[in-house]
Amino acid sequence: MDFRNAIDESLAWASRWLDYAASPWFFYQAAIIVVLFLVAKLAAQRIEPLVEDRARQIKGHPGLLRVVVALLRRTDWILFTLFLLAALVLMRAVTWPSRSHFIYIALSLSLAWLFASVLSRIIRNRFVARTLAWLTWIYAALVILGIDDDTATFLDSLAIPLGAVRLSALTVLKAALLLVATVWLAVVVGKYIDERVRISEELTPSIRVLVGKVAKVGLVLVAGAIALSAVGVDLTALTIFSGAVGVGLAFGLQKVVSNFVSGVIILLDKSIKPGDTISLEGTFGWVRELRARFVSVVTRDGREYLIPNEDFITQRVINWSFSDNLVRLDVNFGVSYDADPHKVSELAIAAAMSVGRVEADRRPVCWLTEFGDSSLDFVLRFWIHDPQQGLTNVRGKVLLALWDTFRENGISIPYPHREIIMKPDGRAGDHAGADGARHSRSRR
Repeated sequence: MDFRNAIDESLAWASRWLDYAASPWFFYQAAIIVVLFLVAKLAAQRIEPLVEDRARQIKGHPGLLRVVVALLRRTDWILFTLFLLAALVLMRAVTWPSRSHFIYIALSLSLAWLFASVLSRIIRNRFVARTLAWLTWIYAALVILGIDDDTATFLDSLAIPLGAVRLSALTVLKAALLLVATVWLAVVVGKYIDERVRISEELTPSIRVLVGKVAKVGLVLVAGAIALSAVGVDLTALTIFSGAVGVGLAFGLQKVVSNFVSGVIILLDKSIKPGDTISLEGTFGWVRELRARFVSVVTRDGREYLIPNEDFITQRVINWSFSDNLVRLDVNFGVSYDADPHKVSELAIAAAMSVGRVEADRRPVCWLTEFGDSSLDFVLRFWIHDPQQGLTNVRGKVLLALWDTFRENGISIPYPHREIIMKPDGRAGDHAGADGARHSRSRR
């Protein structure tokens, strides 16, 4: 019954418009609208370049510049709206209001389109922006033409009963529009909160990331619930369906859920935070960002590794800057038995302290560790306070300083020697030569 009433009312509205379109004043107003639109197009081609030069002088206000650019791209519509307003005032001054009704409708529709298109420019996604602009303008057009109630009745009549729930096209359309609007607003507010939290100096880096992620996810969930409740959807009716879907997704998304939970644990226990220098499975670098599923680690060679959060929970991780940035490094070396080990220790300590990155407040130490086969073996230990600048490079500088110091003081670094013993030919000599060769190999 509602469907038939909607059809009858639509036909009656179309009949009234056909009768109005048959009058001569309708064609006069249509001609005026077309002429004004062409004049606005021509005038916009001259005005837009002049105003654009002024707009380029705006510095330091990206939001204002974005709105100005959006208005510039619609200079023709702005002029067209102004021309229609002037024509409407003139027509109502010299004729009856009924003879300017079509111009009034065109003015209202152009204002609605101008408002919707400019407002949608604040959305960076072009597809979403255009879709929102068109939907907003269509709704405004229905209200302006006075058929919004008839259209709503028609859409509501297109319904499918799903048990105790009646799902109509109007409900689906309202839910989609409200869901898009509320989720977009939640994302914008979440990003704003995240940016404000990130610049807060009172919170630790881990807490900043955690608060930002909770704000984003929480606001999106609340926005979805509000949108569905606003259109009359009973959320309790979705409990069984969501439970069944949740069980299926739990098996298929085990790793995703595991990484998400691991990320929350990392943020709560503060074991990893942005800026930390870490080592994991041969990967050495510093943490750039903590995400819901992975941790971004940048190495010294510019590579960015996206390591799953689960690896930081289940595997052994070296955090070089967990409690502080002081890190001790070891350098092993050997010298000839002819050298004085006491002097070698003093020279090694002096060589290490000559390197700029070596911490001066913590004096390096050098210990004799072993009497080797062909050398006196030492370990040189020193501290640095900037592990994020690299470890291999500072070790290399210390080794070069040791080399220069030892050469200046006549201390040699031994290397393996081999001895070959030649025996005379003969049977006994062959056996002796074989024994000698084995003896020579054993000394390598």
